Amino acid sequence: MNFQKLVKQAQAMQAGVAQLHARLAEQQFSAEAGGGKVKAIANGAGELISISIDPAVVDPEDVEFLQTLVLKAVQDAIKLAKDTSENEIRKMTGGFGFPM
Repeated sequence: MNFQKLVKQAQAMQAGVAQLHARLAEQQFSAEAGGGKVKAIANGAGELISISIDPAVVDPEDVEFLQTLVLKAVQDAIKLAKDTSENEIRKMTGGFGFPM
């Protein structure tokens, strides 16, 4: 395989990864905590888009519980987005170490 062909293939793969990033950034990934009482949605870029909290879990006497639920939902949504993105990029690149 000649060097020019290899460079062209790498450029095509890089363009494909960029398109995949753009497509994934538009997808939404949701996670819940507390039996669905707290929901978080992140996009494929790992950015938090929204949080919803059922008023039933808002207890001024136990703010720590609510904080734990929110943190868990947010972490899970972002992890799901990140894991999905990494898996899709790994499939596209055949495991080559392209930057995320």
